[in-house]
Amino acid sequence: MARFLLLPLLFLCSPTWADIAVTDDVGQTVRLAAPARRIISLAPHLTENLYAAGAGGRLVGVVDYSDWPEAAKKLPRVGSSDRADLEAILAQKPDLVLAWESGNARAHLAKLRALGIPVYVSQPKHLDDVAGEIERLGRLTGTEAVAKAAARDFRARQAGLKARYGGRPPVRTFYQVWNQPLLTVNGEHIIADVIKLCGGENVFGSLAQLAPAVAEEAVVVANPEVIVASGMAEARPDWLDAWKRWKQLTATSRDNLFFIPPDFLHRATIRILDGAERLCTQLETARGRRP
Repeated sequence: MARFLLLPLLFLCSPTWADIAVTDDVGQTVRLAAPARRIISLAPHLTENLYAAGAGGRLVGVVDYSDWPEAAKKLPRVGSSDRADLEAILAQKPDLVLAWESGNARAHLAKLRALGIPVYVSQPKHLDDVAGEIERLGRLTGTEAVAKAAARDFRARQAGLKARYGGRPPVRTFYQVWNQPLLTVNGEHIIADVIKLCGGENVFGSLAQLAPAVAEEAVVVANPEVIVASGMAEARPDWLDAWKRWKQLTATSRDNLFFIPPDFLHRATIRILDGAERLCTQLETARGRRP
């Protein structure tokens, strides 16, 4: 009988949450004693993904360009991705910092860890990583049900695009990130994953750098059937039409110069599939313009 009388006491003394352990994109184990309640996001894509995981309300600070969803615009700023304000971060007393390997200074992240603040580092390289990251953020914040649902929807939508476009005749594609310097992506970049999803072939996929600079002449030699540009905003950049002077380019002669707003492909979030849908439609248009 005494043993049964002790059970309620044991239940009351037991923690509601067991320790949380998540492995981030750089192989580090992030451990929390309880779901994070005060979170700093040091990259716009992490801000979006936290909202997708159902924990946007836990954010107490974000960096510049954290503008999606609308609620993110009202959050306190703690600098930019490459110039985080450590004093502003510490003033918010975070119990978790979400960081971006390609964008945040490693020295800043080391200082945060030295102060005992858990740091989760993100570096999505493939479309599959987006759903996985949302699930991990749900685990860190105790919003797993919402996160798993969002990840499941993402995977289903991705699979639908693959089934529709993945087996279509390949389209040689040049993705232009910027004009000066002339930047593109290699085959390891998440944007290359989108190109592949749509049945495209990245003409610079074999280059070593993730976002290499190339010469205009190299693009001419590669002779892509499609050129897709991004830019900095919602408007089509003027420099995309500069390719029209290279009349020998297949992309120029067939009027296959397309634009996708950068937020839809440059951020590894749920919205990247919005960009994928646009790209898949553009490549299908190019197929229809073949002689």
